[in-house]
Amino acid sequence: MIEYENLAKTNASFTAEYLAAVSRLLDGGSFILGDNVHQFESEFARYCGSSHCVGVASGFDAIYLALRALDLPAGSEVIIPSNAYVATILAAVQCGLKPVLVEPRIETYNLNPDLIEASVNEHTRAILPVHLYGKLSEMAAITEIAQKHKLFVVEDCAQAHGARYKGQVSGTFGDFGAFSFYPTKNLGALGDAGGVITRDATHADQVRTLRNYGSKVKYHNIVQGVNSRLDEIQAAFLRVKLRSLDRITAHKRNLASIYMSEIKGEFVLPHTSDDYFDVFHIFNIRHPERDRLRDHLLKHGIRTEIHYPIPPHKQPALAHFFAGQEFPISDEIHMTTLSLPIAAFHTEEDVRTVAKVLNEF
Repeated sequence: MIEYENLAKTNASFTAEYLAAVSRLLDGGSFILGDNVHQFESEFARYCGSSHCVGVASGFDAIYLALRALDLPAGSEVIIPSNAYVATILAAVQCGLKPVLVEPRIETYNLNPDLIEASVNEHTRAILPVHLYGKLSEMAAITEIAQKHKLFVVEDCAQAHGARYKGQVSGTFGDFGAFSFYPTKNLGALGDAGGVITRDATHADQVRTLRNYGSKVKYHNIVQGVNSRLDEIQAAFLRVKLRSLDRITAHKRNLASIYMSEIKGEFVLPHTSDDYFDVFHIFNIRHPERDRLRDHLLKHGIRTEIHYPIPPHKQPALAHFFAGQEFPISDEIHMTTLSLPIAAFHTEEDVRTVAKVLNEF
């Protein structure tokens, strides 16, 4: 069986370092916003080429707190790709903002800059591009539109740790970059965790205050914040794995290159170009008979995933926001996309086997 993911195998090479980190943590006795959190924030900011990082409890909270820090008027509109994961949209809704869906490019699955301005009006305050699957959005065009219309930009970098567009790292184009360190990510913790990066010291201070009950000084609460602090033990694990992130990325890029060269037939493969340094958190293909293809792979001992089976505008929790609207490109992506095994523990032999079985379909 070729598993889609196995987190025990993914983290096995870090076990000794994880145990040593836990031992140091227990000896130190500082468990909330201690040295590991502060060190990780500094190390991850440096890795991204940003000035500040604020560790928070999850990727959802990273988006939510970045939007909260912008202090937008209630009901302000935020432009989001129509094929985004539901968490991105929920974060905006939880801030009292109105999500406005704009279709992606079918080639890259990321927000289509050519369609953004048609949705900009006097209520629009921000653009929230999602760097899906480990490929950056077209940030040069998006930031140009944002500057023209005086809009904020919050990048959803949950799947794009270390990805680059024209040499620039994810999360450094806009006002904020919001990251998830969910266990399956290329830089994954052993539980929920997230982070916000920014070059603006005031923005960083706002997120730092909001994550800790709206407090800068203990028992003094200046705004209505939340409890969303990066856990000290998760920060310790992330510090260990961050040192190997480039190695993990190189391995996944190598596996992706094998897929790209060995998969034949009528499969839509990921779009690549010299402008993009993709990190392949997910290696997705598309096929009009996706479900039958998935069954074929499973019968041959290969597990896959679907990211994602239901588009946001058809989710019962969100459908009322988009009543009467149609998003055919998003529908097409969600009906045909399939994610192939490309975890850190997979081998070249694994992906060659997957390619061979695909080619037999």
